[in-house]
Amino acid sequence: MQYWWQTTAIYQIYPRSFADSNGDGIGDVLGIVSKLDEIKELGFETIWVSPFYKSPGKDHGYDVSDYLEVDPLMGTLEDAKLLINEAHKRKMKILFDMVLNHTSDEHPWFQESRSSLDNPKRDWYLWSKEKNNWISMVGKPGWNFDPLTKEYYYTNFLSFQPDLNFNHPGVKKSMFDVMRFWFGLGVDGFRLDIFNSIFKDESKRDNPFVFRFFPTPDNNDEVFFQKKLYTLNHPKNFELAKEVRKLAQEFGEDRCLVGEVSGNDSILKKFLGEPLKNSTDGLNLVFQFELIHYEWRASFFKNLLIKNESVYPNPYLPTYVFGNHDQPRSIERINGDLEKAKALALFQFTARGIPIVYYGEEIGMRGGDFSTEEATDPLAKDLKLVPKWLLKLLNVFVTRDDARTPMQWNSSLNAGFTSDQSKSWLPVTSEKEFRNVEFQKKNPNSLWNTYKTLIALRKKEQALYDGDLKVFATETYGLLAYTRSCGDLQKLGVFINFTDQAVSINQLTGKGELIFSTNKWNVNEKGNGLAVAGNSGIVWRYEKK
Repeated sequence: MQYWWQTTAIYQIYPRSFADSNGDGIGDVLGIVSKLDEIKELGFETIWVSPFYKSPGKDHGYDVSDYLEVDPLMGTLEDAKLLINEAHKRKMKILFDMVLNHTSDEHPWFQESRSSLDNPKRDWYLWSKEKNNWISMVGKPGWNFDPLTKEYYYTNFLSFQPDLNFNHPGVKKSMFDVMRFWFGLGVDGFRLDIFNSIFKDESKRDNPFVFRFFPTPDNNDEVFFQKKLYTLNHPKNFELAKEVRKLAQEFGEDRCLVGEVSGNDSILKKFLGEPLKNSTDGLNLVFQFELIHYEWRASFFKNLLIKNESVYPNPYLPTYVFGNHDQPRSIERINGDLEKAKALALFQFTARGIPIVYYGEEIGMRGGDFSTEEATDPLAKDLKLVPKWLLKLLNVFVTRDDARTPMQWNSSLNAGFTSDQSKSWLPVTSEKEFRNVEFQKKNPNSLWNTYKTLIALRKKEQALYDGDLKVFATETYGLLAYTRSCGDLQKLGVFINFTDQAVSINQLTGKGELIFSTNKWNVNEKGNGLAVAGNSGIVWRYEKK
């Protein structure tokens, strides 16, 4: 049996920036509803929506003050029900973001917890009379002094986001009931925010010192001169993954859980659990962030494929993610080059695994360029005294606002995100004249149409959504080559040229036909072979033997 999440393509929506339905300059739930047909036309089967629960908005929704209500800026609970139902009417699946690790400091639970030392909800959060050396994920001391009770509360992210104590049975039951509430309304699953930080060491032991300050793509639990032994990837988090999976299965075997976790591959696999016949017994999927730090080299992508095929064989599934709401726009790594972006999309939709696309990537949206003084991102406030050029040199993301600018639907003043008479919460980025949906729909060679064609091809060709992957052992410089195949029934070859010059692949293509190309100059030479143009790629269908 195959589940929908094993073959889907996921589209992430940041609600505040996607579509504004009422002209207040802030995206909302009804705005998303109004654009479901656009997403459906592009071909995505699943949408993941970042939080729109009731919130003070200090971290733009990731600081939740009521999990069972929609924030008034975003709409109403009835709007959320409508979104779920309208997605299902279009035969689409929908994932909501779920923040289990922490709440807002304005959540009633925390207000009770901080009210006195003997309040029944005191132990629903992490309190201590003394500080240990734990630091937050953003590099600041994690313990925050509360003058009312003269104790410290712990935050693994920002100071207004106190961490819940999942060792307390009341906390786990309440948060599980929150998930049951939304499952009951029809959501198909959840993206689980910083899932690997939920449990911490109950004894509050100091984290060990290490000679490492900056994180790397495969190691962010040794950072800021500290190994986060007792605050990240605690063994109880792996157990929680299986518990949450069982909860989801109360509503059907096909419910999906996608974990935002970090660590090396052995850690990521622990969150996925043990292999079963058709799946695993932990989270269905976890984010893998290697592509966020991609290098424009064939060897980078080749090594990633070889590693993933070795470490994540069936029934495990890799995920391929170029960006999200917390990371710089991926197209900036190739200086906005739309042809190279087509090649990246070809890789993302033909590799074995689940592609997850951040809104705007399908039109090549550029990132913003906000100073720390201009930013609305609370993280940027801590960096105001550091020159921006130095932060970029150190590869520090200055402000997440850069990745959260309004979606560009057309070339109007506010790019169709909100009315031209309104003031958008963030200004639209440059180049909206041609990096917008309306313009690119009309151009058959656009990035938007490349995405549409690739998604349709992925749905049509079983080898792409359910086949094996094998990397070619080719010595051709700058060429990435691999096959997708379903036994003897179907075999496709994917060839991506990461150089500026055309590369001949005559020796790699037998009889067959060209079924997709990112570049209109890649033409079939009567089945006798092909030269792939620079910074482009093709899909070749081999004749059955």
